Amino acid sequence: MRLIIALLLPWLSFFTIGRPFAGIICLILQLTVIGWLPAAIWAVYSLSQFKTDQKIERALNRRP
Repeated sequence: MRLIIALLLPWLSFFTIGRPFAGIICLILQLTVIGWLPAAIWAVYSLSQFKTDQKIERALNRRP
């Protein structure tokens, strides 16, 4: 679901992963028609980094 949000409303995906400042910058970028594609790419990349960070955190918490 977050991937669809990242493609359609890139600024909103930053708010769902807890990065409101980046979301505001992305919204400003997205307001231009030319900036929509870089904003969507940035949002998808940030979403993948967020998922990777979550996996690393879970792996470190499982260690004794």
